Amino acid sequence: MKKIYHLGSCSTCKRILKELEPLDGVELQEIKSEPITPEQLEQMEALSGSYESLFSRRAMLFRQRGLHEKELSEKDYKNLILEHYTFLKRPVIIVGDQIFVGNSKKTVEAGKEAIH
Repeated sequence: MKKIYHLGSCSTCKRILKELEPLDGVELQEIKSEPITPEQLEQMEALSGSYESLFSRRAMLFRQRGLHEKELSEKDYKNLILEHYTFLKRPVIIVGDQIFVGNSKKTVEAGKEAIH
């Protein structure tokens, strides 16, 4: 399975998707119009090792809600990601049993190699 979870309105996601082309045989899921399911999130967690590794501290809601001042548990991270799409660190690239989370140059390059 090759799948990329992304946000269509995110300029960084758009740039990365363009960088990853051609995307033959890769399923794209736009997380705002097609929210991730608990099952999909559990699969991501199984591959990445934690919900925290999938969580974006850059989300505007993170500071707005004062979450930066709280001690969050794995359950909190999971529930927040399921509650609002902006809490998912993007993009998430899954190729077989490999997962690449986020937009760092190193991560995107590794994802690109795995896809092609």
